Amino acid sequence: MLELRGLVKSFPVIYGDPVRAVDSVSLSVASGELRAIYGPSGSGKTTLLMLIAGLLRPDAGEVIVDGRDVSRLSGRDAARYRLRDLGFIRQAVNLIPGADAVDNAALKLMGADMGAREARGRIRPLLRRLGLQERAAHRPEQLSMGERQRVMIARALSTDPKLVLADEPTGNLDTERGSEVLALFQEVCRERNAAVVLVTHDPQAATYADRVQTLRDGRLLEREPACASALVNAC
Repeated sequence: MLELRGLVKSFPVIYGDPVRAVDSVSLSVASGELRAIYGPSGSGKTTLLMLIAGLLRPDAGEVIVDGRDVSRLSGRDAARYRLRDLGFIRQAVNLIPGADAVDNAALKLMGADMGAREARGRIRPLLRRLGLQERAAHRPEQLSMGERQRVMIARALSTDPKLVLADEPTGNLDTERGSEVLALFQEVCRERNAAVVLVTHDPQAATYADRVQTLRDGRLLEREPACASALVNAC
């Protein structure tokens, strides 16, 4: 489903050589696989996800998703790819003020030309799965940060994407809710045959992932720590 081939992305600095945020990264993630990537702040994790999402263009390399290089898509085609084929859960919560949780979560469905009534009906079971059934009519300003994050997760998964990217998806959640979200990602892999790539500092993610790797200074390390505690030490 996802293949990165020699991916490179650099950013200029005022003094000195450009900084390579992503440095010759290659990896393959199959449909139905949950891949966790650990790394400290500044290691290039978010930049890597933005390259996969088509929000940044690489300096070199390819981002192959379901057989096509999304790094070469036009702006319009890249937006269509993010809307229909990709679920991207960012760290920053981006909800519409004044709109309730149902409409915020159903935004992608309505953007994909689904009627508002149908979209709301389709999103409600996912909100229940995320423990938001009692908060569905609440506006963002009435929700906790963890609840807002779960609305964002529902939005990302609403279109049954083939590929899901998650940037610290449990960062605003307590241990119980974090476990529920990770279990949902497992379910998405198993039942929808989607590929999931999440970057995280959360050691419990290691128990849910099919494979775990670390990213340091833009480079994806070949070694894979054997347990969560080793991951924490490595990062």
